[in-house]
Order: sequence, then C-alpha cells, then structure tokens
Amino acid sequence: MKKWVSMLLTVFVAASLLAGCGSKTQGNASTGDGGAFSGKPVELTFWGDWAGEGQKQFETMVDAFNKSQDKIRVKYVLQQDMITKFMTTATSGGAAPDLVFWDRWRTSLYAPKNVFHPIDEFMEEDNINKDDFYTEALKELSYDGKLYGLPLTVDARALFYNKKILDDAGVAPPTNWDELEQAAIKTTKWNGDKLEVAGFSLADVGLFNMYLQQAGGQMMDETGTKTNFNNEKGLAVLEYWNRLLKEDKVYKIGFEQGLGEGTDAFVTGKLAMQYTGPWMLSTYKKYGKDLDFGVVTPPVGPNGDKGSVMGGLGLVIPEGSKHQREAWEFMKWWAANKDNALLWAKTSLNIPGYKPAIEDPFFQEDPLWKPFLETLEFAKIRAQHPGYSVMEDDGLIPNLQLFQQNKLSAQDALAKSQQRGDQLLQDNAIVE
Repeated sequence: MKKWVSMLLTVFVAASLLAGCGSKTQGNASTGDGGAFSGKPVELTFWGDWAGEGQKQFETMVDAFNKSQDKIRVKYVLQQDMITKFMTTATSGGAAPDLVFWDRWRTSLYAPKNVFHPIDEFMEEDNINKDDFYTEALKELSYDGKLYGLPLTVDARALFYNKKILDDAGVAPPTNWDELEQAAIKTTKWNGDKLEVAGFSLADVGLFNMYLQQAGGQMMDETGTKTNFNNEKGLAVLEYWNRLLKEDKVYKIGFEQGLGEGTDAFVTGKLAMQYTGPWMLSTYKKYGKDLDFGVVTPPVGPNGDKGSVMGGLGLVIPEGSKHQREAWEFMKWWAANKDNALLWAKTSLNIPGYKPAIEDPFFQEDPLWKPFLETLEFAKIRAQHPGYSVMEDDGLIPNLQLFQQNKLSAQDALAKSQQRGDQLLQDNAIVE
C-alpha cells in the first residue's frame, strides 16, 4: 500500500512540474517543505559570491524566473568564502544549496569529490542541444565524461588600444607580435628616467598561457600529466617579453601601481595597449569622449598561431540538493533559452554561454563585441588536470615574476617552473 501511495505522489508532483516549467521529465521531482504537492512552490536556494551590482544582476534573473511560473521560487543568497562553505555542507551533511554560481575552471578540482550532480540525463530528456553552447565552456564544466552544469558567461582576452595615442604615433592596431612590438615602441614616452606613457602592459604574467599558444605551444604535454613549456616555445615567449621590457623599454614593472591607488593607466592615457577582457567594456564606455578606444583580436605569434584563454562562469547543482529537478528547471530557463540568456547579457553586460543569444543585434551591431566573439572561436580553456591551477599559481607564476625582476634567466625560470610544476601536478593528481 505504501508503495502505491508513493508512486501516486511521484506522478502528481511530476505532473505539476510539467505544467509549471514545461519539463519533459516525469520523475525525480521533490516536494520539500510541503512543496508542489501541498500547493506551495518549491523553494530553491541559489548561492553566489557576487555582491553590489552583481547581486542586483542575479536578482533580476531570479525575479524574472519567479514571475514566469508559480511552482518554484528561487532565492539568491550572497555567500562570502563561498567555496569553503559549500565544501563544508558537502562533507558534513549540512543544508546544501540547490544551485551554485561556479567559476568553471574549478570543476576538474572539485568534481572528483562527488559534490556536483550530473545534468546529462536532464539535457537528454529535455532535448537541450550541446551545440548551442561553446564547446570549450561545456568541456570546462565536465569531468570523467559527465557534464555538471551550463555556462552563463564566456570570456577571453583581446587587445584594447587607445585610438588617439596610436593615431598620433601613426601606427595601426597590431595583428602580430612584430607589429605589436613596433606599435609599443612608437607609443611609449619617457621623460628622462620617468615612464610617462607605456606602449604595452606586461603586468600580468598569468597571461603566459595565452602567449605560449601564440608561440605554437601548449601548457601540458600529450599525456595531460606534465608541463610542456620548458622548450623553444616557452623560451620564445620569455625572449619576446625580455625584448619589450629591457631592449625596447615599452613598459616598466610596477608602472600601473606607481600611478596611485584607483588610477587606471588606460583611462588616463598613460597606457597605449593592454590585454583585458569584455568585462572592461562597460567601464571604459562610461568615459565617453575622454577615452576613445578600440579592441582587436590578440595578435598572432611568429608563425601565425592564434591564442587566447577562455574563462567564464556557470551554474552547477550540488549533489546534496534536495530539489535537483527544480534546480535544473531554473538552470535551463536561464542558460538554455535565447530570450533569457539575452536578458542576462543585457543586464550583466557579459557574453552568454548560449550561442543563439549572440545572434541578437545587441552583439552583432556593436563593433566592440566583435573581436571578443571572434577570439572565442579559437580560445582554449585551461588544462583540466586537478592540479593545474596549483601548478600555475605556485609553480609557474612566481618564477616568471622573478624573471621579469631580473632575478632569473629565461632558461632558469622555465626549468624551475617545470621542476616545481611537475611535482605539484603529481602531488595533486588524485583528489581526496
């Protein structure tokens, strides 16, 4: 008897969800706290770490979803130190959230801990086409053949340039390393020992991966277990940096910081060119006539190789969520619907992970979006080894900084990075 009652309840709940959200699935619905069976909406908790303007953007999407149907209610909960709190609930049996705003590159580190719920069955049941998303973004949300979420944003670095500075110097936006070097030389201004205008920023050594791709190399070897930058490709990157810094003198380490807190070198005309992402478009547009800037795809390397690193954010469903089907309905509504993905794009001024939304005139008729959309077609995600981020942060970047500070030669910086990096990859190969 109990078995039949349970089956009837399951069917009733599933039918309610079908009516409210258009789901094709008839199982796995949960009522929780009275839920849909009692006539009350299922309440979902959505964790994120965006505060301020970002929180308002999330709440815009949550409010729109809540108004679109009456079976599910989502509440955004701002979390400081979100990863630690999430892992605490996952390992201690605490009250897990139903959705988490997720920096995708962390997936390969945390998915092996079995803290996420795969969405492959949901995708298949609701006929969600993977081809509608950036392949690299889906790959970054996958581990061991399972997909754990959908991308909300995609981004990649492109080259921003100050139109007035380049025009005054008589140079065009660069398309390759040689042109970039020459443009940087011609736009740099020194007053004695004081750098007044830097031709090109070399502040972020974390972009080594991008330069390595442009040099025709890759960060990891074919086995995906060891580094692959202590070679002629990696040396080509550091020799290029060395020439820009020490021979051409188009930049000085610490230049931006030396301008004072809160001073943006690009906005104030102290920097001619820099690599940054689409998240800066809205900021720079605010300055209007005071900053006339353009964007181009990253200049190619010596042999014409393209390179940029794709990053971005997504939504994942914790394994500990009691409302996984309802959480999927919200994820699908937001990330796999053209109108809603476009609403998110216009609200947050981010490039959505859902490709059909990018066909809208909002993106196609604004020339500043075009270079990023072109870059995203060849940009690659970081390696999916669980220890990759540790290798890059603790094994590579410190040695690259020492190289820029003239404390290590290019050869020694790469050799030390390889030795330390390979050890870190080995130490973090197995996630516990």
